[in-house]
Amino acid sequence: MVKIEAFKAGNFVKQSDYKSFAPELINISYAWDNSSLTRLAEQAALVIGQLDAYSDLVPNIDHFIRMYVTKEATVSSRIEGTQTNMEEALLNEKDINPEQRNDWREVNNYIVAMNNALGSLDKLPISTRLLCQAHADLMQGVRGKHKQPGEFRGSQNWIGGQNPGNAAFVPPVWQQVNPLMGDLENFLHNRDTGLTQIMKIALAHYQFETIHPFLDGNGRLGRLMITLYLVDQKILHKPVLYLSDFFDKNRVYYYDNLTRVRTHNDLLNWLLFFMQGVIETGQSSIRSLKEILELKKDCEEKRIYAMGKKVALAKKLLDHLFIQPVMDAEQVSKATGLSLVSSYKMIEDFRTQNILKEMTGNKRNRIFVFEEYFSIFKK
Repeated sequence: MVKIEAFKAGNFVKQSDYKSFAPELINISYAWDNSSLTRLAEQAALVIGQLDAYSDLVPNIDHFIRMYVTKEATVSSRIEGTQTNMEEALLNEKDINPEQRNDWREVNNYIVAMNNALGSLDKLPISTRLLCQAHADLMQGVRGKHKQPGEFRGSQNWIGGQNPGNAAFVPPVWQQVNPLMGDLENFLHNRDTGLTQIMKIALAHYQFETIHPFLDGNGRLGRLMITLYLVDQKILHKPVLYLSDFFDKNRVYYYDNLTRVRTHNDLLNWLLFFMQGVIETGQSSIRSLKEILELKKDCEEKRIYAMGKKVALAKKLLDHLFIQPVMDAEQVSKATGLSLVSSYKMIEDFRTQNILKEMTGNKRNRIFVFEEYFSIFKK
């Protein structure tokens, strides 16, 4: 059994003209004495339980999950340098400026990877195989498409700098990747680690980012893995907790805490940081779900009600907007069964009630957005 306060992360190993990091295996038992970690771990578990219970009470929760996934995809990709926002992520590719389409594809690949992985959990628990499948989805047709999509790397990679010699961090040599990832998979399924479930995924995320098993996409996949684990272990029944926004808002601390585990064996502060992220993000998710329900009630009972004979069709469109909050007139027509002319009239009614807002500034090919709904996810 290893005390978290005495954790040994690994060693820097001299290669030809650089030093790579060789992590220790993590599939062992742990204990700790730090009272702050105990307190935050208990608080994190309580918040997760509250979030899970609240999400079970929300009608049509799957309608709103699409927006959570879209936000996670947008923010996690932004950490890696893409510029697509949530509204753009939900547009069709043809409506995106050509120079921005690579970023759009990366964000939408993340959405596909997350949804496919979540959909696979019933028949394929979280594993290296599942992560490789998600990586293949992530890299499909984008900048990393030539970097072994869906396969662990067969060469050295590095973070920062032009080469391993001047890099900020050099992960383990490629020959270590398979055994290290095998150990990580065993750790995720080991019920005798002595750690809470939230601590386990915190340590697993650190180890994954340290191994950096793929040539590209490791940051996004490592963050995606957090949600997959929580759902796979039935800690959350619905995927409503995503930590990328917390990591992005605290980006310097995120990277510094990961680095300090390697350089100072400081696993404790990484775990404390992660627990705080779970607490803040869980509380924020609960507030968001409450605000969504309040917005829906306000639209249904006050704004839609003012539309008289159109109420039934307006309700149908409103329900659709909570799934797809960016639409043009043709999409409104498909969602409601109205003619194109009547769809434009319905859009005007929704604009009058401050539900829809035109987002392009065009006179033709206009696109409308449910801006109040988006604002809940941007806090």
